[in-house]
Amino acid sequence: MNLMCPARILLLPGDVQEAAVGERVAHVYAGPFEASAGSRLAERLGVRLTVVPELTQRPDQELQSIADLHRGETVVVLGVDLGLKLPATVEHTGDGWTRVATDNEVTLSAYEMAAEKFRDSIPPGPNDQLIDLLAERVGPGARVLEIGSGTGRDALELERRGFVVRRTDATQAFIDMMRADGYAVDRLNALTDDFGGPYDAIFADAVFLHFDRPGLAQVLRKAARSAPVLVFATREGKGEEWSDRNLDLPRHFVLWQEDALRQVLTNAGWDVQRLDRGEGKFGMWFYVLATRA
Repeated sequence: MNLMCPARILLLPGDVQEAAVGERVAHVYAGPFEASAGSRLAERLGVRLTVVPELTQRPDQELQSIADLHRGETVVVLGVDLGLKLPATVEHTGDGWTRVATDNEVTLSAYEMAAEKFRDSIPPGPNDQLIDLLAERVGPGARVLEIGSGTGRDALELERRGFVVRRTDATQAFIDMMRADGYAVDRLNALTDDFGGPYDAIFADAVFLHFDRPGLAQVLRKAARSAPVLVFATREGKGEEWSDRNLDLPRHFVLWQEDALRQVLTNAGWDVQRLDRGEGKFGMWFYVLATRA
């Protein structure tokens, strides 16, 4: 145990039903009203649960005690929000509890600061290979939720082919970019927001590669509740990586092997109809067409 490294505490809502826990958790703590949810989560994670009656009455003191017990580890605490939007990861810095940015939040920040540079770095044309997959399953007039519209290049081609597109993005800079071009756009963070709908299909080009594995599983389950067809592109490879190429700012990428990608889709309620490969500038890509099981 590293005594110099503070514990990381993942705060989750007390009524958590499913949680994207992207790192190894040492223990689950819960207040008395969250004991049942804590028991289910602890069983799923394969760790112990401790119920702390004083957690909601003395959150600062109890969190500090938990942190002191778990230096260098990550633990989950249910039922304490500290005034933050949950889920949130916090560390104690000596002056109080500080929210720790997630890998996805760091990546979104890079896009916020370098949206124009990103537009200049990518091909100006749409991802026709991915759009062709969508057109195999749904026809003109279909209502499509696009997750991560970015510069809007794919949405233009989707609409040219007759689809009705709801443009969305989690990055305000891209939202402003598309609105300046005259298009309606909604802010939507696939990891934290509801998708709405129902839609005829969901389309996501080079977005899911920024989600950690539990996060993607959660997004896929939400997608299955909102549309019967899913089309997306993500990177092939092993492990995860940080890269500052093109933007000169760090972005987090999660790479997938075919068997693991098929399994996460199956577990989330999807049947894989097509899983094609294509070579990109920095490696191989998967192009996936799936239908709700």
